[in-house]
Amino acid sequence: MKRLVAILVSLVMVVSLAACDKQPVAEIEAAKASLEAAASDGSEVFVAEDFRKVNEAMAAAMDEVKVQDGKMFKNYDKANEMLAGVMAEAQTVKAKAIAERERLRLQSVADLESARTAVVSTRELLNQAPAGKGSAADIMVMKADLSGLEATVVEIQAMVTAGDYSEASERALSVKEKAGAISTEIEAALAKKLAAQGKAKKK
Repeated sequence: MKRLVAILVSLVMVVSLAACDKQPVAEIEAAKASLEAAASDGSEVFVAEDFRKVNEAMAAAMDEVKVQDGKMFKNYDKANEMLAGVMAEAQTVKAKAIAERERLRLQSVADLESARTAVVSTRELLNQAPAGKGSAADIMVMKADLSGLEATVVEIQAMVTAGDYSEASERALSVKEKAGAISTEIEAALAKKLAAQGKAKKK
């Protein structure tokens, strides 16, 4: 009888010790915090694929926690390793997001300045556009188009300030292209005028 009691007591102790492995609450919270920190620095926008992968890793770690929660003999060692991996990867993703955001910011600033320069140059060229029969209507259209581009440059500046770098760069490049097209048209008109003047002198 004493031997049976001793065996039962031993079994209870083993079960109690096995069941004492607690859920890694602190580690879970730390991993969640690292993901939130990565998100706050724009990881969802600037390194979306990397951010998706680290979130999948977090989901896998939580699945492992749930598996252990359902066991009598719990062991969260694997879950702890997975959570540690999530925290390390989240920090890497955060650093990449910061670097990519800065790269895009600098690119958008450069593209904006390029667009602004193109518009200013086109405005100066437009002031030299030959006015005369048949050209007045064309000049009015070009002035209207250029005014629209100048307004767009102001909008792009606001986008850069707001951190919408990719869209700002895309629109800036479009403005530069359109301003270039207007300049080409004006230059062609100027060349035509010079050619006409040259012919007039020869006569």
